Amino acid sequence: MDNNIYPIFDRMQTRADKEQLLGQRGIMIWFTGLSGSGKSTIAIALERELSQRGLLCRILDGDNIRSGINNNLGFSADDRRENIRRIAEVGKLFVDTGIITLAAFISPDNEMRGMASDIIGADSFLEVYVSTPLEECERRDVKGLYAKARRGEIKNFTGISAPFEAPMSPALDLDTSKLSLQESVERLLEMILPKVSLPTQQQ
Repeated sequence: MDNNIYPIFDRMQTRADKEQLLGQRGIMIWFTGLSGSGKSTIAIALERELSQRGLLCRILDGDNIRSGINNNLGFSADDRRENIRRIAEVGKLFVDTGIITLAAFISPDNEMRGMASDIIGADSFLEVYVSTPLEECERRDVKGLYAKARRGEIKNFTGISAPFEAPMSPALDLDTSKLSLQESVERLLEMILPKVSLPTQQQ
């Protein structure tokens, strides 16, 4: 008796097939850090640099996720965890298609990020900690969020009224109060390019 209740997976092209088609390996670059730390700015600049090298990327961030697939979620602890779970599941689909996926989310604790790594697969998951200090993030405050949080207008705001847990062993640590955008991107490229090249490209 055939116990496979998902037989379509046996007929679909494999991840390796997709990666050969694109000429690259799929990988998840997971940016974590406080609001205003520079996660999305770095991801956008990195996407541009990778695209110029002929590599296919996809950015996932709060704006394009919370306005769509996660527009029914708030900012309670349970909703934030579910937000990250769904992002990881979507990210896995991209990574398994051979796409370099750049996720820029506060994802404030190690448990959440560990869950994302487990869903995507640890071998395909690189955690990048954008470790810009709170004082610098608050000084930038481009959306006025910190000011509202300090006035109590935003509840459960990470760094003010909700905790942020720094990664224990990130693949890369980027403090944008000390590194320029270009320096941050160069460090990322040094880490990423060898990992996304197929064996034939490395010869």
